[in-house]
Parts: sequence; C-alpha cells; structure tokens
Amino acid sequence: MSRPTSAPGLPGSVCACEDPGVTLTNPRSGTTGAHRGARRSGIGPAVAVLVLVTVGALIPLLGPAPALDGTGEDPAPGTGGIALLRTVLFAALAVPVGELFVRRLVRSVPGAPPLLPRSWSTVANSVGFAAALALASVVATGNLVPSGLADIDVGGLYSTRDGKLALLEVNGFLAAALCAASARPGTQVWPLAAVVVAEALRAHPTTEYSPLLGSGLTLVHLTCASMWVGGLVYTLRTIARWRISEAGSALLGLYARVAAVLLAALTATGIGSSLRRMPPETIMEQLTGTAYGRVLLAKVLLMAGVAALALWARIRLARAADPLSACSPARAEVFVLGLVVAVSGLLTALPVPIRW
Repeated sequence: MSRPTSAPGLPGSVCACEDPGVTLTNPRSGTTGAHRGARRSGIGPAVAVLVLVTVGALIPLLGPAPALDGTGEDPAPGTGGIALLRTVLFAALAVPVGELFVRRLVRSVPGAPPLLPRSWSTVANSVGFAAALALASVVATGNLVPSGLADIDVGGLYSTRDGKLALLEVNGFLAAALCAASARPGTQVWPLAAVVVAEALRAHPTTEYSPLLGSGLTLVHLTCASMWVGGLVYTLRTIARWRISEAGSALLGLYARVAAVLLAALTATGIGSSLRRMPPETIMEQLTGTAYGRVLLAKVLLMAGVAALALWARIRLARAADPLSACSPARAEVFVLGLVVAVSGLLTALPVPIRW
C-alpha cells in the first residue's frame, strides 16, 4: 500500500490523508470566512429549521391556555387549531410576496449573476390554499370545528361576509399557485393581493368600531410583514446561491434600506391597531389582564429583538471587513421573525379586548 504523497510545489495541495476533499486535481481555493461557512455541513441549519418549525407550531397550539389563564375569558372552540392554521397561512403568504419583492431588487444590483434560487412560491401557495380551505370549513360550520364533512355547509359560505372572504382567500391562493407554476410567475402578485385584502377585511367585521380604518391598517401591516419576512429569506438564499461577495453585499444593502422603511410602517400600523382596540388609558391594564394583551406584549418584545438583530446586521454590513458577515445576524433575525409569525397567528384567534 503506497503512502499518500503531497506536492509542496503546488499551492493549495496537501496530503490526501489530511483532507480527503483536497487533491492534486482539486486544490483548495482561497475563500473568505463567509464562503468557508457556506461549505459547512447542512445538518446544523436543518436542525435549526426543524426546531423553528416545532416551536412555531407549539406556540399557537399551546399558547391559548397560558394566555387565557386568570383573565376570566373563555376560549373559542378550536382556538389552538385555528391559530396554527393562521400561522401557516401567514407564512405561506410571506414566501411568494418576499420572492417577488427581492427579484425586483435584484434588477438594481450591478453585475448581479443571472442565477437565482429555485422558487418556493408554488409549494407555499399550495400550502396556503390548504390552510385557507381548512379555515373556510370552520366558517362553513358557524365558526365551529367540523367533526365531519356532513357538518360543512359549503353553500352557506356564499351567503355571509366571512364566508365570501374565506372563499376569496382559498381561490386567491389557488390562482397564485397556478400563476407561480406558469411561464409568467410574476402574475401571482394579483391573486396574492386579493388574499391580503380579504384577510384585512376579515380581521375587522362591520360591527367593529371604524372597520375600514382597521382594515386599512391591517392591509399595510400584513403587506409590509410579508415583504420583510419573505424578502429576508429569499435575500439570504440568493446570496448563498451567488457566492459573490460584491453582488451579495449590494443586494443585502438594498434589502436593508427597504427593510428600515418596512419596520417604520409596521411600527406605525401596529401602534395604531393597538390603540384602536386598547385605548391609551386602559392599555397597561389590558396588556397584562387580557389574553390578547399578553400575546401582543410578547409580540412587541420579539419585534424589539428583531429590530436589534437588524441593526446589528446593518452595522456589520457597513463596517465589517467582510460585508457578508452580516448574514449571521440576518439568519438569527429570520428565526425570531418565524416566532413573530407564530405569535401573530395566535393573536388572531384570541378574543379581542372590549373597548371601554
């Protein structure tokens, strides 16, 4: 058995027993720290995603009980399941919206490589369709969890406002999935816009105080949130696909500038929506004494963490020797945003505070 040889005269070549991935025909190329990170095993990220999905599912499923504890409020039937479906729907909406947003940003990146990550829009829209269909079945049974197909009154969906909006969301996701799979995926923006409008109207029934104002705030809030969450995911995927630091840092910088505006819009609409449902003189009491207020407070704390991570990423992007080192806090931001989406899904299923 011959001893492995090395060729000291060839730069980057080492003994084969030291690194089986490096040979005389495959010398190690010089890479930055960010690029070396891209070579690490995918086990770590896969485990992180699995943990995020698990925690994201447990928050809406198990969250109602501790949120309602001691408030004297009664949960609606199937609150945990409905909250989980809302979480899935919001996440499914963010993916295609974010992809459309970032693909538009890519056009402004000088020297951007033509290769882009594979789109997840078709799968995400299909998942959104399934979640919207399940939520529509709840509406079809009078906002009760159906125990069988016989309990679902499909025809009744056409006779109520909530039913029509539920059908609009179902059809919107279906149309978006078909558009995403077609030769012109950009056309999915229109059915996705219909889904956002339907969700904004659904969140504010006509019996509510100034429902159109509330729907307008929710429309802006949901649009900005989808662009931020989905856009950050696709931006990081694009940077990993390109493996070019100059184009990647330019894209991340473009996204960061728009994200600052999105954060301002999210903050303004979030405060406006909260003040509508919890007047200033009662907001402190309701933040701790109602289930809605407690979950809203948790969402605010998570958003503060997201803002801190976004600021950290922006500072590293501007000052670090390797701008792509900003991807590390940006990845952490994605996971915290995933928790925000789960908390938002739970928030929509809890009883709204009484306006005194």
